[in-house]
Amino acid sequence: MAAPNSLGRSARVVVRPLRRRDRAAALARLEGRGRDDLFLLDLAQQLGATGDGAPELLGAWRGDRLVGLASVRPTLVIESVLEPAVRDALIGPLSDVATGLIRSDARVVAALWSRLAKRGRRALVDRLETGLVLESTELCDVPTPNGVEIRAAIVDDLEPLVDAARASLREEGRPDPFLGDPRGFRRWVAARLSRARVALRGGEVIWVGYADVRIEEGHLLQGVYTWPAWRRRGLAAAGVASLCRAAFAESAEHVQLSVVEGNEAALALYEKLGFQRHGLLRTILFV
Repeated sequence: MAAPNSLGRSARVVVRPLRRRDRAAALARLEGRGRDDLFLLDLAQQLGATGDGAPELLGAWRGDRLVGLASVRPTLVIESVLEPAVRDALIGPLSDVATGLIRSDARVVAALWSRLAKRGRRALVDRLETGLVLESTELCDVPTPNGVEIRAAIVDDLEPLVDAARASLREEGRPDPFLGDPRGFRRWVAARLSRARVALRGGEVIWVGYADVRIEEGHLLQGVYTWPAWRRRGLAAAGVASLCRAAFAESAEHVQLSVVEGNEAALALYEKLGFQRHGLLRTILFV
């Protein structure tokens, strides 16, 4: 075996937490990878932040060269394209996590989940999702339904958005964190208000969607939810189109989201807006 060095692939891979001083190396590693690793790119830009919401990232190094990235918090995410030795090195410490949410390229998740399952972890949710990407030139014009107003969320929208977040989790078969920590769950929703847009009719919130990642390389849409009584009336299309227009007005290079496998109606809706399929993700909530 060749001696360790900073360049050769045979050198030993060392994994350690990333610090503020590693931010430039992490961003250089992910440059041009926004469509495949947008969430990691957003977390890398936040390296050095403090507080409850601060991200926790791991870096795989060969000598002084960063060769792979993964996040431990807020979500377990592994860089989408890695050589096997680097992937396995990152999976080592990730397999020690006792509970959490994994969301990455399906092939990478398979390797991580195999290790976690052997350690007795149990999946509460395990699903595949189709990744979709929209370029600014491809967005189709969508009319807003009559009598509906779409705008940025404000503080007065907090309670209906708390209700929507809980309802969405129930529909996905996920545990309701509100039951164990109502104040904490309300704080979590409140922290997302600045990233949300809502649709209203007669002053009542009937749709919500979030741009949870908002960086120049791209916006990531999540938490899209229409109140059951208002579904199949064009609200989701109009609301997502509004989020996309806001993203491109902020000079985002693209917008991305994902659709749970089997939800053909949602897939068709987003493709009519101009989204193109881009990869297969796997999401696992485990304890």
